[in-house]
Amino acid sequence: MKLQDIRKMAKNMGINSGSKTTKQDLIRSIQEKEGNFTCYKTRSECHEMDCLWRDDCLPKK
Repeated sequence: MKLQDIRKMAKNMGINSGSKTTKQDLIRSIQEKEGNFTCYKTRSECHEMDCLWRDDCLPKK
């Protein structure tokens, strides 16, 4: 997902998406707001098959 789209999503959720906020920080803020683990880019394996960020998060094999 493009950063511009993530910023829109964050803004719609009431999350400050200032120009200096990184993609990683925005996604983790969205995860937190949704009540999920703030795990984006912190794991090499994941069992959350329905996660919106899964394809972008996990290392390519």
